[in-house]
Amino acid sequence: MKIGIRYETVYRYDRAVRFSPHDVRLFPRSDRFVQIARLDFKTKPETAVRFGRDVFDNIVASCFFEKAAEALELRLAIDVEIAKKNPFDFVLARRAVQMPFAYEEDIASIICAYCQRQTSDALSLPGWTPPTQELPRETVATLVELTKLLHRTISYQRREEGAAQAPAETVRLRSGACRDTAVLLAEILRDAGLAARVVSGYLREADEEIRRAEGSLHAWTEVFLPGAGWVGLDPTNGILCNDNFIAAAVGLRPADITPISGSFYHRDRVPAEMQSRIELIIL
Repeated sequence: MKIGIRYETVYRYDRAVRFSPHDVRLFPRSDRFVQIARLDFKTKPETAVRFGRDVFDNIVASCFFEKAAEALELRLAIDVEIAKKNPFDFVLARRAVQMPFAYEEDIASIICAYCQRQTSDALSLPGWTPPTQELPRETVATLVELTKLLHRTISYQRREEGAAQAPAETVRLRSGACRDTAVLLAEILRDAGLAARVVSGYLREADEEIRRAEGSLHAWTEVFLPGAGWVGLDPTNGILCNDNFIAAAVGLRPADITPISGSFYHRDRVPAEMQSRIELIIL
């Protein structure tokens, strides 16, 4: 199946301002299931765009704007080839069939950063008791249960701007944007001894059970399971990630997956507004 991603963001100011370099992380990560067929990225004011990859192997477009302007426009048209993906089509290594388990030393030395909590707040999610050596549980069933529990417990709150909430705050409020719930799940997984990372990207809402995050970028979580690799979990919708999920950036923290990072500056305080739009179409 071929999917067209059409994205635009426009920042407007009440007078001409200058811009810092902007980094854009909106480009799908290619793998067995996702291949980019066409990519058209434009900015206004026009500028030279340098593409590279960051430490997480995300495609990053760095934009350098020389002139002041009253508006900044970023427009993206991407066509991707999507292959059908069964989120449960994997075989775990024997040591990972039940939780808790320990990563083999050679793997642990590589992914240890993803196992470390990014916050120090104690987390207590009602209804969740992590497996123990005395009471182990089947890994896949436990992760499915946890993902569904977050879906039931944390109500969805659309919030396109601003930093992610602290995980403890998301639990206290029992509500949050998709990025808040994704960060919370990552921290719970790390507490359980698993490597986890946060993901931003696009969600094609074709299934009846998906009713959230319409028309905006989406965020979810990935956990590393020996034998399976990185497996996507979407706590916002309470499901494992299938071919409707198109990842654009992965990282340890929300700052690592920010779709657009940069700033404007002026000697005076300048009011600003932002408008964005996303459309996913079947080609």
